[in-house]
Amino acid sequence: MSEPTESNAAIQDYLLQQVLEDGLVTPELAAEIMEEHRRTGTPTRELIVDMEAVSEDQILDLIDRQLDSYVIDLSSRSIDEDTARTIPASAARMYNVVPVEAKDNTVTLATSDLLSPEVMDELVFVLTRDIQYVVARRRDIHNAILEIFGDVSESVGDMLSQLESDLESAGDLLDMSKAKGGDIVDLEQVANQAPVVRFVNLVLYQAVQDRASDIHFEPFEDAFKIRYRVDGALYEMAPPPKQLALPVTSRIKVISGLNIAERRLPQDGRIKLTIGGRPIDFRVSTLPTQFGESVVLRILDQSIVQLDLENIGMPDDIYETFSYDITKPNGIVIVTGPTGSGKTTTLYAALKRLNRIETKLLTAEDPVEYDVEGIIQIPIHESIGLTFARTLRAFLRQDPDIILVGEVRDLETAQIAIQASLTGHLVFSTLHTNDAPGAITRLVDMGVEPFLISSTLEGILAQRLVRTICAHCKKPYAPEASLLQQLDLRTEQIGDRPFYFGEGCKQCNNTGYHGRRGVFEYLRITDPIRELINQRKPTLQLRDKAVEMGMRTLREDGVRCILDGYTTVEEVLKYT
Repeated sequence: MSEPTESNAAIQDYLLQQVLEDGLVTPELAAEIMEEHRRTGTPTRELIVDMEAVSEDQILDLIDRQLDSYVIDLSSRSIDEDTARTIPASAARMYNVVPVEAKDNTVTLATSDLLSPEVMDELVFVLTRDIQYVVARRRDIHNAILEIFGDVSESVGDMLSQLESDLESAGDLLDMSKAKGGDIVDLEQVANQAPVVRFVNLVLYQAVQDRASDIHFEPFEDAFKIRYRVDGALYEMAPPPKQLALPVTSRIKVISGLNIAERRLPQDGRIKLTIGGRPIDFRVSTLPTQFGESVVLRILDQSIVQLDLENIGMPDDIYETFSYDITKPNGIVIVTGPTGSGKTTTLYAALKRLNRIETKLLTAEDPVEYDVEGIIQIPIHESIGLTFARTLRAFLRQDPDIILVGEVRDLETAQIAIQASLTGHLVFSTLHTNDAPGAITRLVDMGVEPFLISSTLEGILAQRLVRTICAHCKKPYAPEASLLQQLDLRTEQIGDRPFYFGEGCKQCNNTGYHGRRGVFEYLRITDPIRELINQRKPTLQLRDKAVEMGMRTLREDGVRCILDGYTTVEEVLKYT
């Protein structure tokens, strides 16, 4: 798979430019469409049609002029089995194309999108045929893919059953994967074998379809396992043949720009792809193990990530106070929680709220997770000496208004962040602590003077992500007294309100859960809290004072989610 995102972006701009030049949209609407595209990741083609700026027929005319093709009515066509077999189901879904005719060594594909040159080249490579294109309506393409190729689970089974014979036909090149050596040319040839490309495409496609946040490729002595993390829990897919470990790893390293010959050191990279018409970023991390390289891909789907503060899921009172505190001209706001608790998403939602023409925003991250228009983002490279502290010092010479420091890891970074705050900057950052009051103690333990903390800190938001009950199999039940006791609740507090659980169904893969939402704890740094900080009081006293002044703890917010029917007791007890 290639890296078509930049080309696709140019093409999407081309479509917008074309409809603008043809007088079909105004410059103001074109700017609004591009802003929505940057915000949500939705292709501009879809936005143009959804905003009723241009009809789909007009878009199809533009695409067929560019592809030098013609528009067909796919809904009235029947596609025979021989034609359908000219393209793997995974490729049809990945690129949103349907085979409509096959003659000799040429196949005609119907598309509803303007494909990039990279994708066209890749399709020629995967299909090993010459390709011609016709244009059809998006809904007809979608329906035809479902009708011809069935659901995704079918294609996974088909792919694994065909894989053995495909690998045998790939033959000698894949035998290289059994060797510990192999030069870089050999590895590239292995990684670019059609069965390997199709298999990796399918794994990435299914992960995106299943809303996975991570994909784990794990080599063991006698097996090669692939697991998806969905809603915080890991699920294993049917294991591919063990001999695929090195080819698949090499394929991922090729498309993420990593050194495929280096298998002794950890590496980090990034993949930008368009899958099923949606722009997806994958953050790649490799780790040498006893039996090969373990590879983890973090999936960043811009089209489903909610970077709007009002959509984060905060309770109204926390939303109002947090929204107020992030508009202050200076100070430090910290978001705390374990890895994978949504800290970065919350901070970016805050930055997006503050991202205006008259405001300069700088971020230092390890690595940059979301690309946001109008914000200058710097990836940290500790291996070359570009640390958080060094970057933060450089920031202060760039005349920023707002600074995001990905994480306060040491005293030096904390001191510079405080200095930035004292000189009139608003600073956002994260810490890894169990709760909001614990962040204060952590800063003191680092060696930061308490009076500096109390004079610069404005608020600390602690958060967790809990799985939400599947709406399709949600059932009520009356909780037992012992369960209420675990939550520090009394029967009279809940009255006759039921608790809920998910029975498990096809929609949620029989887990009973579908999606996640946040539970929050917000500590505002008021004068009584500042006094306790200056007196170096322990976390427990800080917490008691905050609760006395109205702070709702993570556990209490979790109980609110239980009583509102969003999540289960097990999830709240597990994460709070």
